[in-house]
Amino acid sequence: MGKKNFLRGAAVLGAAGIIVKILGAFFRIPLGNIIGSQGMGYYQVAYNVFNFLLAFTAAGFPTAIAKLVSEKRAKGNFEGAHKIFKTAFFLLLILGATASIIIVFLTPFLAKTLFKSPHAYYAILALSPTIFVVALLASFRGYFQGMNNMNPTAISQIAEQVARVSIGLFLAVFLLRYYNIKLAAAGGVLGALAGATMGLITIVFVYKRKARNLLAQNDTIATYAEETTTYIIKNLVKMVFPISVGAAVIPVINMVDTFIVLRRLQYIGFTYAEANSLFGQLQGMAMTLINLPQVLTIALGVSLVPVVSEAVIKNDWESVRHDTKMALKMAILIGLPASVGLAILATPIMTLLFPREPSSIGQILFVLSPAVFFLAQLQALNGILQGLGKPHLPVRNLIIGATFKVIITYILTGIITLNVKGAAIGTVVAYLIAFLLNYFSVKKETKSKIIYWKIVLKPLLATSVMGVAIFIIYSNLLQVTGNTKATLISIISGILVYTTMLLITKALAKEDLEQFPGGSRLLELIERVKMMIKK
Repeated sequence: MGKKNFLRGAAVLGAAGIIVKILGAFFRIPLGNIIGSQGMGYYQVAYNVFNFLLAFTAAGFPTAIAKLVSEKRAKGNFEGAHKIFKTAFFLLLILGATASIIIVFLTPFLAKTLFKSPHAYYAILALSPTIFVVALLASFRGYFQGMNNMNPTAISQIAEQVARVSIGLFLAVFLLRYYNIKLAAAGGVLGALAGATMGLITIVFVYKRKARNLLAQNDTIATYAEETTTYIIKNLVKMVFPISVGAAVIPVINMVDTFIVLRRLQYIGFTYAEANSLFGQLQGMAMTLINLPQVLTIALGVSLVPVVSEAVIKNDWESVRHDTKMALKMAILIGLPASVGLAILATPIMTLLFPREPSSIGQILFVLSPAVFFLAQLQALNGILQGLGKPHLPVRNLIIGATFKVIITYILTGIITLNVKGAAIGTVVAYLIAFLLNYFSVKKETKSKIIYWKIVLKPLLATSVMGVAIFIIYSNLLQVTGNTKATLISIISGILVYTTMLLITKALAKEDLEQFPGGSRLLELIERVKMMIKK
């Protein structure tokens, strides 16, 4: 049951996430071409600040709310689950408003003193009201995820991204035409406010329609001791604090890049404009591609929390161990080919997406590409540990990884031949260390006998064949069709070759496909194709 629940939930969030990421590509890529790497440098400084503050106002709450709500739901106490949501909503309202006010007053210090990026002032300021809206949105998403209903989150994410893309790009173009690049970057940032507002309106509408039916499911025979608001807040804070600290680690890593990279690049001889441009290539462009595949593994992690939590409440450790192995397997199937594909086609992809930037930008993506694989495993394992009620473990592991990141970034970015690629290497090492520590933590807590190489072997074979195919196809097509067509054909061919190899090697078993929405139909299609081939 747990397997079915979390895979279906992950599929819903993953499908929405793919749509969101595609829309995001239609935002980041045109935005990068409109304001260039210099403008993206200002934009990314602001977003790193935003993500850091968001970790302490909204990032941990959806997971904490989902866990506490799922525990009430497992006992049939739907009214108790709803009270947790209402308490979290008002708590987030206060925290979101406070964070928004703080960032307004801190903006001059952050832009001019801390990050040495004074032109990012307007972009940072433009994000301040967004934190408040996103905090409220987090309470609704956590509630529905805890009720094991991922649809409202998925719908609101799509609505959010549509508004963000359309309004953000319009403002960026308008402000660049009539004002300057600093305000254009801030205009792109304001798209986040428009998106969050639209996402909140959408999920409130869904909530109004579903709230009465959800409460009607309450077990009328059983009696439950009503928890006080103070008790709920204590439980939320107890759960949220370690998750928020953990959620803040990756933004902190990005903040470290913002703080160290700009300073170190200027120290070794780059001008402020050159350093800002290189930073924009790293964080605003290359990391966009690294973050694209993880939408599916984030969905895995989010879906695992309530499912694992419910299994623990029922003392069903067999399901926990089964879900753990399945989550790792799915993360490998997603992360491994994405990592290899990005490495092989790093320069062609970046040339395709950002033709105005120097070809060296592909080198940054090449160095970063292994991070996709490690991050995929890391996020799946985070969901398991949080569902087990051990959110402090991924926090500890991420902090250890981040410590290595700081040291490596500081040293390597100061080497002129590496420059910004030193920060990329630091990021890869940080994710590798955190993933390994998470893996051993999960094995210990679940007492799972996970033989990792066995679940990697078949996907590795499929990925190797895919990688060779991509390299041969691109090399032969480049001179004939040019970079754009050669890259697109290579990507499509790689997906087809990888999928075929998964079926040939049986890396993706029949029982796995049956758990996904539409999986039965897909199996029927595969059987028809096999029959046609035999004929």
